[in-house]
Amino acid sequence: MKYVFDFKWGNPGGGLGQFNDAIGIAIDALKNVYVVESTGSRVQKFDKNGGFIRTLGQTGDGLFDRPSDVAVDSHGNVYVADTFHNLIQKFDINGGSIRSWGGEGTADGKFAFPMGVAVDSAGNVYVADTGNQRIQKFNAQGVHIRTWPVAEFGRPTDVSVDLGGNVYVADTQINLIQKFTSSDDPIRSWGQFGTNQGEFNNARKVEPDLGGNVFVVDAQNNRIQKFDGEGRFITMWGSHGSGDGEFNDPRGVAIISGSVTFQEERVYVVDHTNGRIQVFRPKLINQ
Repeated sequence: MKYVFDFKWGNPGGGLGQFNDAIGIAIDALKNVYVVESTGSRVQKFDKNGGFIRTLGQTGDGLFDRPSDVAVDSHGNVYVADTFHNLIQKFDINGGSIRSWGGEGTADGKFAFPMGVAVDSAGNVYVADTGNQRIQKFNAQGVHIRTWPVAEFGRPTDVSVDLGGNVYVADTQINLIQKFTSSDDPIRSWGQFGTNQGEFNNARKVEPDLGGNVFVVDAQNNRIQKFDGEGRFITMWGSHGSGDGEFNDPRGVAIISGSVTFQEERVYVVDHTNGRIQVFRPKLINQ
């Protein structure tokens, strides 16, 4: 199986539907798409076809300072890693601010430039506390549950959770994907610096699909790599450029998994420097 270009939207800029330093993406249960802009300090919400719905983080409570990532729980609540404020901010399905937690520091519940956020099926929140070189786990109210040991990470920039509760961490410093249980027991890891299959140059983001496969944003190699849950290479696509199916420093990936057949699957990629979202669909190699 391979992935081919389907459609795209956006261009560089600060208007609605444009992107100013887009670096994170998430998709909710209704297939709405959330895109985080760091320099733009906002989150834009779109339908699955790229139709604009609303922005978060630009007025009143919930203002951002260079956010890096976004996640959505099963109730439609939105969590944003507000990196320069050292906060996790939570919003309701309509964009209303609910709460925030964190603050700068090294104690449990504090952050140093958090760059990744994820939510599991029970509503627990995982944070890639990048500057402190650790992962922290909270409940939905922001109460600290546990902290992953610092020694396990170089520069963790992303965290994600699969349906089984397994936790994946993308580490850009050591170009490694690590897989843990929800209680931080190591399961396996894969990757190293390089350009071959299964190697990375800035393993920026990691995202599992509903089938347990894992997609990795290999940013400086300008490609997406797909693995099974054991870390075995499946396929990859992308190269440097500005044409359809090409990337210039991709930063985020999110998946709509096919509920009936694989043809329904769509992979959304944040094509950072090109200022756009590209969407890909699977295709059998002999088609």
